[in-house]
Amino acid sequence: MASEDIAQLTEALAKTHVGELSYKGQGLKLDNAESVKEIVQEIEQFQGLQSLRLEGNTFGVEAAQGIAKAFEAKSELQECHWSDMFTGRLRSEIPPALKSLGGALMTSGARLTQLDLSDNAFGPDGVKAIETLLKSSACYTLRELRLNNCGMGIGGGTVLASALTECHKQSCASGSPLRLKVFIAGRNRLENDGATALAKSFKLLGSLEEVHMPQNGINHAGVTALAAAMQHNPNLQVLNLNDNTFTKRGSIAMAEAIRHLQCLQVINFGDCLVRSEGAIAIAWALKEGLPHLRELNLSFGEITEAAALIVAKAVQDKADLEKLDLNGNCLGEDGCEALREAMEGMNLGDMLGSLSDDEGEPDDDDEDYEDEDEEEDNEDTEEETDDNGTDNDNVDEENEEPHHISELMAFLNSPSSEKLISLGAKRVQLIEQEVDVSDACKVSDVFLKISSVYKDEPEVKQAVFESTDALLRKAFSNSHSYSFISSLISNLGLLKSEDKKTKVSVLPGHLLALEHAAAQEFFPLDQAGVLEAFVSRHGKVLESCSSARDALKTTLAKRTTA
Repeated sequence: MASEDIAQLTEALAKTHVGELSYKGQGLKLDNAESVKEIVQEIEQFQGLQSLRLEGNTFGVEAAQGIAKAFEAKSELQECHWSDMFTGRLRSEIPPALKSLGGALMTSGARLTQLDLSDNAFGPDGVKAIETLLKSSACYTLRELRLNNCGMGIGGGTVLASALTECHKQSCASGSPLRLKVFIAGRNRLENDGATALAKSFKLLGSLEEVHMPQNGINHAGVTALAAAMQHNPNLQVLNLNDNTFTKRGSIAMAEAIRHLQCLQVINFGDCLVRSEGAIAIAWALKEGLPHLRELNLSFGEITEAAALIVAKAVQDKADLEKLDLNGNCLGEDGCEALREAMEGMNLGDMLGSLSDDEGEPDDDDEDYEDEDEEEDNEDTEEETDDNGTDNDNVDEENEEPHHISELMAFLNSPSSEKLISLGAKRVQLIEQEVDVSDACKVSDVFLKISSVYKDEPEVKQAVFESTDALLRKAFSNSHSYSFISSLISNLGLLKSEDKKTKVSVLPGHLLALEHAAAQEFFPLDQAGVLEAFVSRHGKVLESCSSARDALKTTLAKRTTA
């Protein structure tokens, strides 16, 4: 046999799926039992039917009932590829058709591994039509569930979540727990409530390897719920939440989640409004793990140059990296060039995607971001702390020297060098005990208040440096220390923030105290790199303190290049 014939035979065999009967993409319009007579006969005569492909045709209610009757005896059926089956049908026709198909699967005793109903605009009623099927033993073995572009809405998402939860419960009781691996439900208008309901079922499953939920109108509340659920799925490899709205809170929650997902290979947070603060948090998570990362998409997220460079540095040790997508952000022409140079300098130039849709540098005069999720702010609960960054619960009424605590509060309420010095030798201990370092904004506020009283006098200088060093030493021991740097550079005007906060007039003491701390061993090199990136690229906002700014830049450069 000629080599060309062997190649053709090999190709033909590769396209042959044993046990599969396919009518894919034939464009058939099947309205009644008569129209599906031949298909019914072929299904009935097909021995060992494992996969049935009906996608790309359109089935009326009677036609679906005829098809369903044909595979009631097909107990070996495992894969149902039934996407795009109802084009041109009335929405009222779809639920009864789905009920017929689902009922036949349950009657047959089939154990499904794949169910694809994507691109069928059946809405919440369609989800209700397959609810019984999803709860049944036919789906205890389900590995892939594809419901992309079905118009489920919040109601459908909630019903789906309940069905998956019940399936998991019943399958566990039977001794064979549901281990769903692939979940796809993009373009379904799930919004926060639908996403939150699904997150609860995902947490129970713990078996997911791929989650695709793009374009669902989910904002930070839903993203946060999904992030918490993902942490319970340690084998997750692909996470696609493209075109939802993270903002800062959602980004930080997702960054915390991916730190725990060491199998993650593909992250698609493109068009999610991650912004610079979120990008820094995600970069920090990347630095701590994700050794198998292949693709990272943070495109169209309003990320600025400095934050993009931090992301680039975070992926430099990813041996499997294939693509970094930062297109459509706010780098500017110089920023795009700096990013290309940085990637090339790490021998990753080929991994950087196109930057052709960059939005340009943001205007310095732009107002701070308004949080798109502001309407939900009233639903958020905040820990009760006073305005000085100290936790009221930590005040011990039986403390041997309560006047020291009140003096600390008095200093923070109205900072002065005299008050700081009057705290005496216990000021470091008091700061370490009373400042809640889990709240990055509070830590930043306390740091700025202490360093604002700086004077070029030995006693004052020593008191300030001892106090700020103690504060930062404790802050950097916290697992979320990147949040402090993000908050601080925002307060210093180096980074536009979503948070509504009073603008700080930058003083030399702020930068000199930071410079002193940056030279110490407790100041993490990664954090020094983040700070150095922003000071180098946005130093103009510190022009009023140029001498202190230059000293800080010099110290940071020494730390990061040592």
